[in-house]
Amino acid sequence: MRFVDSAPEAALPKGVKDFLPLKAAKGEYLQQQLRKVFSAWGFRPIVPPQLEFLDELEKGLGEELRELTFRFDDRQSGRLVAFPPDITPQVARIVATRMREMPLPLRLSYAGRVLRHAEQQAGKDRDIFQTGVELIGLAGPEADAEMIAMAVECLSAVGGTEFSVDIGQVDFFRGVMDGLPLTGELAGKVAGAIARKDSSELVKLLELLSISDQSREEVLALPRLFGGRDVLDRAERVVRNDRSRRALENLSRVLDVLEVYGVLDHVTLDLGELRGLNYHTGITFQGFLSGIGRAVCSGGRYDNLTGQYGFPAPATGFTFDLLNLLFALDRSLDERVTLGTDVLIFAAGKDLRPAQKLARGLRQRGFSVARDIIDRPLEDALDYARKTDFKILLAVASEADDVRIIRIRDGEEQSSSYRELLSESFTLKLSV
Repeated sequence: MRFVDSAPEAALPKGVKDFLPLKAAKGEYLQQQLRKVFSAWGFRPIVPPQLEFLDELEKGLGEELRELTFRFDDRQSGRLVAFPPDITPQVARIVATRMREMPLPLRLSYAGRVLRHAEQQAGKDRDIFQTGVELIGLAGPEADAEMIAMAVECLSAVGGTEFSVDIGQVDFFRGVMDGLPLTGELAGKVAGAIARKDSSELVKLLELLSISDQSREEVLALPRLFGGRDVLDRAERVVRNDRSRRALENLSRVLDVLEVYGVLDHVTLDLGELRGLNYHTGITFQGFLSGIGRAVCSGGRYDNLTGQYGFPAPATGFTFDLLNLLFALDRSLDERVTLGTDVLIFAAGKDLRPAQKLARGLRQRGFSVARDIIDRPLEDALDYARKTDFKILLAVASEADDVRIIRIRDGEEQSSSYRELLSESFTLKLSV
């Protein structure tokens, strides 16, 4: 059956969507595949609330996320409350206030929805579905590598065939930028040129600064430091500051672990990556699927976040944006996710109890079964079954009469005794 996949523009606020059965089934399938990977790596689920006190939530939000937060007065408490714009700060609060007595590390997973203010333009979602993990209490390259390897495994598990995980290191970037006389509008322009990898624009901007030749060389190298593992060698030849060199050593050790996991073919390095500068403290990464320019997952190290709630602990994690993932994989999911119910039971006689009893018995055997409760002719019931993706229609008259078994796809028909249908040995062929 065909459903209209979007609501009229005036029916919903911009940036939110309805999910009709097929899209909803695809989204649920993706979450199931991700949860299987999380569980296999030892992560346990938690469920954060969809509403928080604003002052508590803001302890874990950077300036950018604060600007995106929906907030309003709570008539019960008289305090400002907010819809969280991101789940990671919520996990940090939960760990710091509710789980601080538990032994570390904590491996936690979650799935939920967040709301964010968005610009008035197409393609900006305000209602965001996040599914991810947080690893609390472990520092060091092996923990960082575990997150990246899990992300690669997740991308494979959901059916990705061509994908990459781009790794950055914010400490490397900060080491290059430390001490430079960059403020205000000029700082934003320099960051933008680096993010766009616009070397010519960057040269012009740096001419406005009085900096050493070494600092200039390091900044100008940032847009070019992307690619494979050889990026580390190129970066080491350029940078001289201790902070950036320590970051390179950290990256090298992470890549050593990723080699053991066998995922290096999916990994690229980008030392000019600026994402997460206000939020992360070391390794950052984003996952991309072919055919979509937006990241489907993102993550990295954030060692200062739980400390905002009074419980300092190293931490790392990542989250999938389910809408981006669904957009990238929508067509390929048609082969793996289908709508449909196994059996529609039609009562051909006046006594409905045999049909109801059969529905109960088949459900107990694991079939999905619906009763055609409407009083209508068999042909109308068959038409309904075709349009709503049923596989089999069973026409039941009484327990004494044979049951007609009609395959919806091609109308092929056979019959069986009522008692045989309820027996454990009977096999109902559902192939379509």
